[in-house]
Amino acid sequence: MRTKASRQKTPIVPSESTPKPASHDSAAPQALLDFMLTGWKERRPKVTKVKGAENFAARRKALSAAFPGETLVIPTGHEKVRANDTNYRFRPGTEFYYLTGNVEPDCVLVLEPKAGGGHKDILFVEPNPGRSDATFYTDRNKGELWVGARLGVQESEVRFGVDEARGLPELPAYLDGLGGGVTRPSRVLRGVSSQVDHHVRAQHARDRELAVHLSEMRLIKDKLELRELQAAVDSTMRGLEDVIERLAFAQSEREVEGVFNLRARMEGNDVGYGTIAASGCNACVLHWTRNDAKLKPGTLLLLDAGVERDTLYTADITRTLPVSGKFSKEQREIYELVLEAQTAAIAAVKPGNDFMEPNRVAMRILAEGLERLGILESAEEALADEHQFYKRYSLHNVSHMLGLDVHDCAQARMENYKYGKLQPGMVLTVEPGLYFQEDDLTVPAKYRGIGVRIEDDVAVTARGVKNLSENIPHTVKEIEGWMASVWKAAKKKKR
Repeated sequence: MRTKASRQKTPIVPSESTPKPASHDSAAPQALLDFMLTGWKERRPKVTKVKGAENFAARRKALSAAFPGETLVIPTGHEKVRANDTNYRFRPGTEFYYLTGNVEPDCVLVLEPKAGGGHKDILFVEPNPGRSDATFYTDRNKGELWVGARLGVQESEVRFGVDEARGLPELPAYLDGLGGGVTRPSRVLRGVSSQVDHHVRAQHARDRELAVHLSEMRLIKDKLELRELQAAVDSTMRGLEDVIERLAFAQSEREVEGVFNLRARMEGNDVGYGTIAASGCNACVLHWTRNDAKLKPGTLLLLDAGVERDTLYTADITRTLPVSGKFSKEQREIYELVLEAQTAAIAAVKPGNDFMEPNRVAMRILAEGLERLGILESAEEALADEHQFYKRYSLHNVSHMLGLDVHDCAQARMENYKYGKLQPGMVLTVEPGLYFQEDDLTVPAKYRGIGVRIEDDVAVTARGVKNLSENIPHTVKEIEGWMASVWKAAKKKKR
């Protein structure tokens, strides 16, 4: 077929290699490829700077100051195969995103030392040849008719405010030119891209220092990060209300997961981690993400979930809800004990306190409560370092850092994190829980199978603590009233 558009003279740039079609596709004849390369309107996309460009630039500058005279290589990683030729949705590497704001796969940031001091930012990205190369039609992995257009080199330079952007085909030679890190001192963020790791010899201690430093940079959140975390918490509250509305007639944990995840995709990038929708005895499994059980009246639903914003900051909230809208006497007893522990732990979040202080406070209250319930013989004995018997029922510590990762800053040194001091700008969870296994004979039968966790996201301030999720109901009375009001409003909508 020949059309007027196909007769327009558009320069044809042949591809070096034409991707092979999938097993169920037909190979494209050359006449079709020639036809596909003609008759396209020229596009001039308007490129704007990424939100928070100044913050990203300031972080690169701070990283530069920490490693003068050294080349720093920070990749974002690649799409991962889910099954055969289908991939998981890509989520950029945390450290790379923290320094650039770029969400495209395969990219690499290099900080190259300058002769006069400081570094030049070089961002390696996928080129976008537009419709001048047949791969836009033939490449299932990167072709824009298959997966959408990439920004391109010049556009990336403008959008991310880097000193220079280059095409990814130039990256292997550039990395090889580092001489294995011997002739040109270099550090690589390892374990993110096997392709990058292959080209630069590992220097374990030096590379580890880079990973640690990038983690510790994120311990203190700036104002933009705090706003994004608050927005993630607010979206998560709306997701919890969606779940409550559905609980009026929901049949399964999977429904709960799906309803919450819909809110995450509507208002953000995704969920920040696999949603835990654990009902009944499943609530005693800390990371229950199978979510394949039926919901039963009279049981509790432990919902641990967080919306991840398009900026990739995530909330991490847990509420334990009575499926039927009312707590039983035994459920209320356990819930109120956990809430007492959480309230005291949040009060212990203040600058200058040990990171572990909220945990110590919460565990004492839980142990003393377990003694009152007749589950522990002696709270003091259980709390002794050589015993820690209370952990049979509480299982985990109450806090972790929160930010771009749900368990943020994981590579930070213990002396600056777990055994460090709380500082203004830190954001952490406070999430005590009690879990009485169905078959635990040390627990009175009336409590067995009950699992309760209450989790909030809090920011350390100069004066103390700000609970980012304080608007999400906490107490038994508040939760029962919340559920009743949501159900009442839902009925009105149906009329």
